[in-house]
Amino acid sequence: MVDLIYPELSYQIIGVLYKVYNELGGGYQEKVYQAAIKREFLKNDIDFIEQVKVDLRYDQNSIGRYYLDFIVEHKIVLELKVTPRFAPRDIMQVLAYLKQSGLELGILASLNRNTVLFKRILKGRK
Repeated sequence: MVDLIYPELSYQIIGVLYKVYNELGGGYQEKVYQAAIKREFLKNDIDFIEQVKVDLRYDQNSIGRYYLDFIVEHKIVLELKVTPRFAPRDIMQVLAYLKQSGLELGILASLNRNTVLFKRILKGRK
């Protein structure tokens, strides 16, 4: 059996997602939820970096960049969506973020019209 990575921090993040969703409800653009999540992180003294630029490298050269929605406590990538379900490309996106950032855990979250969805994604696993 595999131990959970950062269980307490993961629970805090998921709690923030539900708090924001319960307050706002569904149907907003991603940037609205991102702003509300940022406010909740600040209120709860959760350390975060927002819109983190990570260079995509090949052969020691930058060939592009990613913008991660949040890195929380320098440990967890939080990627936000507003879609009703996760597509394989969403999971692959978070895996790519983990690979490029060197972090081990990502949370893919969707605050959509009907509910909050989330998926913990470990580096190198789907």
